[in-house]
Amino acid sequence: MKELIRSELLEAQSALSALLANEEMLGRIENAAVVLAQAFSSNGRVWSAGNGGSMCDAMHFAEELSGRYREDRQSLPAMAFSDPGFLTCVANDFGYERVFERAIEAHCRPGDVLVLFSTSGTSANILAAARKAKEREVTVIGMTGRFGTDLESFCDICLVTPGGKYADRIQELHIKIVHILIAGVERLLFQK
Repeated sequence: MKELIRSELLEAQSALSALLANEEMLGRIENAAVVLAQAFSSNGRVWSAGNGGSMCDAMHFAEELSGRYREDRQSLPAMAFSDPGFLTCVANDFGYERVFERAIEAHCRPGDVLVLFSTSGTSANILAAARKAKEREVTVIGMTGRFGTDLESFCDICLVTPGGKYADRIQELHIKIVHILIAGVERLLFQK
């Protein structure tokens, strides 16, 4: 068992080291934090979405912005599209591919930012959301695990965390970036 534990931790360490060495991606993360802070400063809102574990990441991102991260501060207008009643209603009436698209149509306005989580970068409902967001002049930040995906082509900023062939490593890096983005937003907006 200890061999498995060490192997898993070494694989995670390798993925994190690869991200840390990618100067272009570090610059994209910095740009994303600036874009988010600018949206909040201009009375914009931040929305997020994903499927499965990526939905959990989207929810975590929104709740740490609207609730609190490490220190007490003003609540920021952020929300994940995760209401089960809404999602199942739209899935039943329009199909699961349109659940986030319909939410964007209802809530997103120019000046808002949409953060989309998709480890594959190919989820049909995430791509439909990105298209709808672009139509509505909403800035799109994508979080994916592979370069050159369909999602990347719709993003203003795409944060790619090549953690390997499995979604868990990609999601581990996504949550690290989520925390960095929140820390960056807090520094930009609230540091005295």
